[in-house]
Amino acid sequence: MKISSLIRILILLPVFWISSCNEEAILKEIPLDFASPENAFVTKEDFDLAVNALYDLTRGILSDGEHRPLDYIYGTDLGYNAAQQLNERFGSYPATLTPNSEQARFHWQQYYKIISSANIILNRLETSSLGQDQKVLIQGKSRLFRGLAYRNLTHLYGGVPLELEEVTTDKKNYVRASREESYLQAVEDLAFAAENLPEIDKVKDGEITNLAALHLLAETYLALQQFDKAVQAASLVIDDPNTALMTSRFGSRSTEPGDVYWDLFRRSNQNRSAGNKEGIWVFQYEVDLLGGVIKSSAKEGPQLERDCAPRPYSFPYKDPAGITPFLSLGVSDYTGGRGIGRFRGTDHFVYGIWTLDWKDMRNSEYNFVRDVKFNNPASEWYGRWISEFDIFKQRTDDTIRNFYPYQSKVTTPGNHPLELFVDPILKTLNASSAGTTYTDQYFIRLAETYLIRAEAYLGMGNTSLAAEDINIIRKRAQAKLVTPAQVSISFILDERMRELGVEEKRRLTLNRLGLLYDRTSKYCNGHPTAAKFGVDVAPYHNVFPIPYSEIERNTGAILEQNPGYAN
Repeated sequence: MKISSLIRILILLPVFWISSCNEEAILKEIPLDFASPENAFVTKEDFDLAVNALYDLTRGILSDGEHRPLDYIYGTDLGYNAAQQLNERFGSYPATLTPNSEQARFHWQQYYKIISSANIILNRLETSSLGQDQKVLIQGKSRLFRGLAYRNLTHLYGGVPLELEEVTTDKKNYVRASREESYLQAVEDLAFAAENLPEIDKVKDGEITNLAALHLLAETYLALQQFDKAVQAASLVIDDPNTALMTSRFGSRSTEPGDVYWDLFRRSNQNRSAGNKEGIWVFQYEVDLLGGVIKSSAKEGPQLERDCAPRPYSFPYKDPAGITPFLSLGVSDYTGGRGIGRFRGTDHFVYGIWTLDWKDMRNSEYNFVRDVKFNNPASEWYGRWISEFDIFKQRTDDTIRNFYPYQSKVTTPGNHPLELFVDPILKTLNASSAGTTYTDQYFIRLAETYLIRAEAYLGMGNTSLAAEDINIIRKRAQAKLVTPAQVSISFILDERMRELGVEEKRRLTLNRLGLLYDRTSKYCNGHPTAAKFGVDVAPYHNVFPIPYSEIERNTGAILEQNPGYAN
């Protein structure tokens, strides 16, 4: 299901929820020459287009580009800004996270845009001539997106204003609900969606289903510490006959050297149509196709390759003949494609979590790249491994961006789109347009559902069942099994790193648990040349600030700021 960005016109015409127009004459008119809420919601196709716009909005917030979607991983226990940009990408928390920062404003406004758009659909649905079954299905889809938006807002900001109706007049008296009330609203929406959305084998690739709603519902129950309900919801996903962890080689490159975990992240392998029963909700991308987002002529779409992969083409050392041992352009091989080395994994992510079992499949040479060969045929070092040279291990800043261990899931070695190749023999890539991760992107994967249920069992005090769920994942990874005595929330968070890595929206998980500060201050190295390593995270950073622009315009009531932030 590839969604054209043009359909956003139908749903984004309403002004952001907190500053809606109040001119009654305009509201009563029905425009004939442009799309508006008054004339855009007539047929089922109209509502389908509006729902498709919710898909597009959600994909954009959580997956598209090199900026805001990566707010979920920068400055956490996963990694830090290696480019030493203190007021961007959480290079410094006090510099990055303020009530006036783009980080605080973007996520607030985009999620409320989803809520506002869903409310319009739901309101217009009531008086439409659609059949009852059609109404229930569209309501289920709209409420899943609204529930997801409230869930994520609450993870990020704490309790937030709840708006469940279409806003047609100027409204400036919003107040914050409690965090519990905000989560309960997400539960109500997601539970309705879980009851009324189709099963996963009845939809096209990328469409939301009852299982996606149940997964999100289980995780929201965790936030409410309703662990028994979290187990019930997660179990419905795990026990569904249409889902399963992938345990055998499959897909487009299964005959090449690799393993089943590697297969999960190869091009065209994420969806059920490829035989993958593990993907629960997969954001859809195509290259040079209308609605597919990714273009061979520009950096658009998911930018994990650009940020998370290293940049060996900037390697500062030369061989004895004065020739740089890496090619001067990014290469479609395990050196990282067209990465720029901006997201550097923490020592805990790169080394610490693997001490339990270094032979874990997820840490294999195919999945966590730790060594590469020099790829410039003109160099006398050509074909030799970088690890052969002790000089490259002596200084921290030698490899802070130019080469470091990284997850191969962020790139497509040997499989970049043909349009990007400058030299198909050397596999060099066009520097001006490469850097996207050229695969569909998991938003929900069954392996995470197991870890959600394990966390719920832990909350219930049943470490035996928690260990069983964790070990199902570890068996697939051919890793050492764990005992109930080893299970703790810290262990589960480490296991999430091993299984999900930069695929996870890590900040949401840590904020939900109130552990962003604890884990970041403990594990986030930061840039070695920056004061306090640039991170300088404080306990109040466990939630984002309420954007000052929202507080300022809300003149009819007090929209309270989170503690620690000064407006």
